[in-house]
Amino acid sequence: MAATGPGVQNIFKIPELKRRILFTLALLGVYRVGVHIPTPGVDGDSLAAFFAQHQNTIFGIFDMFSGGALERLSVFALGIMPYISASIIIQLLTVVIPHLEQLKKEGEQGKKKITQYTRYGTVALSLIQGFGISIGLENMTSPGNAPIVIEPGWSFRLMTMITLTAGTAFIMWLGEQISERGIGNGISLIIFAGIVARLPVAIGNTFRMMTTGEMGVFGVIILSILMVGVVAFIIFMEMGQRRIPVQYAKRVVGRRMYGGQSTHLPLKINTSGVIPPIFASSLIMFPSTLASFFSGVPWMETVSNALMPGSLIYELMFVAFIFFFCYFYTAIVFNPVDVAENMKKYGGYIPGIRPGKRTADYIDRVLTRITLGGALYVSAVCVLPSILMTKFNVPFYFGGTALLIVVGVSIDTVRQIESHLITRNYEGFMSPAGAKRKGR
Repeated sequence: MAATGPGVQNIFKIPELKRRILFTLALLGVYRVGVHIPTPGVDGDSLAAFFAQHQNTIFGIFDMFSGGALERLSVFALGIMPYISASIIIQLLTVVIPHLEQLKKEGEQGKKKITQYTRYGTVALSLIQGFGISIGLENMTSPGNAPIVIEPGWSFRLMTMITLTAGTAFIMWLGEQISERGIGNGISLIIFAGIVARLPVAIGNTFRMMTTGEMGVFGVIILSILMVGVVAFIIFMEMGQRRIPVQYAKRVVGRRMYGGQSTHLPLKINTSGVIPPIFASSLIMFPSTLASFFSGVPWMETVSNALMPGSLIYELMFVAFIFFFCYFYTAIVFNPVDVAENMKKYGGYIPGIRPGKRTADYIDRVLTRITLGGALYVSAVCVLPSILMTKFNVPFYFGGTALLIVVGVSIDTVRQIESHLITRNYEGFMSPAGAKRKGR
């Protein structure tokens, strides 16, 4: 702690960095206030009772990413998920639509155009999801058979669509403002804030179980050690890289000589991030969600029970989907052919590997191998809390997709703060001595 003390103090010595951090905290505070503003026309008590009964369905996942807004059906009930879905769809379409692929290569102007398409897609998805939620709410009842919607009809549906779409658009604007004028990635920080806001409740439940005798003091100590170990493991894996050495040949341009230096190409172990567990959870829990609408169909209830978290079928399918999406999404976001061509264009090559196709094949082979390790790591982190909670009744909140997001966003934000400090010749935030030497 003594090593990081000067770095923490230096944050407040830079007016711009201090202003950015305060601006970010202020907008995150606005987001958390909006989570508690309910959408009109809904019985809050009946809705809360319904969610308490369906925590292990897709509703529970979306409620986690919305920071509890869906459980209350607030104006931010859809959260930022429509924006994430629209971004992923645009990325997938970039591979198959030449116009989008060309925009991606046009630099800043092309990026602005793609962002504009993403915004349009976010609004469209929000309207569709808002309409689906309004229809679903009209057909839902609480465990006591009390209706959730007070006055169903088209007026409620249109009002819900407009309210939820406006809420998502506002969250999207907040995220963009944080990214532009604050610190860190705004969209990621909004998800981070929603997950962290529910952390005190999980800690309170753990201590309640200790006071009531459901879990002993020794169990809490073991849980704390396990929590620290999982966090350390995630940090280690998220920062892990496979560095491929790259050499740039010397070339003369006019009277100047360029190149000749040695560098490396960093390949992350977990290139796909948290996308695989999000998609895997959504696909597997979809049958459970359908079964909640059609409770009278026996075979759907059988399928739903078989795919409940903690069951063998669920865990096997969860791991299989994580592996699939790890490789699939990595292939979408990282193109070895483009990397090899750019290296060749600027005179770079991997020692012992011929430039061009041979380089692309080598990078692809290395990326395939380290993605296997990344998929194993993501699967282990995501399956661990489910096994502990269902098999051993341990309230292990500190794992799974939520913790991957929290740790990943924290690392990214600290790195940005570190870069601000180093560029102004201040000691770094994480490793002050080394950062100081680098900055000077």
